[in-house]
Amino acid sequence: MTDEVWKENIIEQRVVFTMMIGDKVLVVEDVPARVNVDTGERYFAPDTVEQLQRMAWEEGEPVRVVEAPVYKFEA
Repeated sequence: MTDEVWKENIIEQRVVFTMMIGDKVLVVEDVPARVNVDTGERYFAPDTVEQLQRMAWEEGEPVRVVEAPVYKFEA
């Protein structure tokens, strides 16, 4: 039996973070993250997560407002 070595390909990148809060969509641009190139999974530092949470709950003044259509998936 051999042991496989799993090596993740992670890069530092700025991403767009989105989250739904009730019927509101929060979009935050230029968020620092570590991104797995193979899977697209994103990892955020604890202080980044805390700042995103503050932004979500404090509802500060946005840089801009965008309108987005909403569709329902029909199986």
